[in-house]
Amino acid sequence: MKKLPIAVSALVLSAALLPSLAAAQNIAIVNGKAVPKARFDSLMAQISRQGNQPRTPELERQVKDELVLREIFVQEAERNGVQRSEEYRQQMELARQSLLIRELFAAYQKKNPITDEQVKAEYDKLKGQAGQKEYRARHILVEKEEDAKALIAKLEGGAKFEDLAKASSKDPGSAPNGGDLDWAEPGNFVPEFSKAMTSLEKGQFTKAPVKSQFGWHVIRLEDTRDAQFPPLDDVKPQLRQRLEQQRMAKYQEDLKAKARTDYKFGNE
Repeated sequence: MKKLPIAVSALVLSAALLPSLAAAQNIAIVNGKAVPKARFDSLMAQISRQGNQPRTPELERQVKDELVLREIFVQEAERNGVQRSEEYRQQMELARQSLLIRELFAAYQKKNPITDEQVKAEYDKLKGQAGQKEYRARHILVEKEEDAKALIAKLEGGAKFEDLAKASSKDPGSAPNGGDLDWAEPGNFVPEFSKAMTSLEKGQFTKAPVKSQFGWHVIRLEDTRDAQFPPLDDVKPQLRQRLEQQRMAKYQEDLKAKARTDYKFGNE
């Protein structure tokens, strides 16, 4: 009999704690329905994975506000029967598919990470494919051959290439800089331009207009140098992303090839 008050007290204490324990699992109650803290944790984790912004008290408050507003709006939509419409069911199916696909690809990437050795091999391959020389050239682009010939005559008469480029070139990217195209490998240019440029000696300009798909060019070679290739550490993130994209594309193509379907894709 003496233990009864203790048991009753424990029961009362437990009942008193239930609301606070429940509150710890929720961020709010909306019209009697809980907005669980797990929903908040999931959305915060998604934001963190995207890496768009650091986790701050202000961000947490914004996320909680958003979740509570969503619950208010969802309840109103359900009261109006939106969830029973055919359009809603179709949109839900598309959303379900998108989520499943996203998680499938995320899981594949997690199980098949790109190694440092693979990044180094890709770096060495690209470095080996790079040209041995880089060229720095200027050009003047015009629409008509006779205009290009007139510019060449002015250059032979002593006119400054930079001044003519600023005044006459139709290339908006280089004209303000006196036709300067900066350092680049020959492969970065269309073949006609590249062939004419690489045939010049330092300081020379083309004695005849060069025709390309863009118009007529007058080209002057400023200088050449051994090709510059960035250090591995500077390009490692880009190379890793490139390899991840290539691997994911192959994974998708493999799944497509194994599937049994009577559908013909547009590129087949």
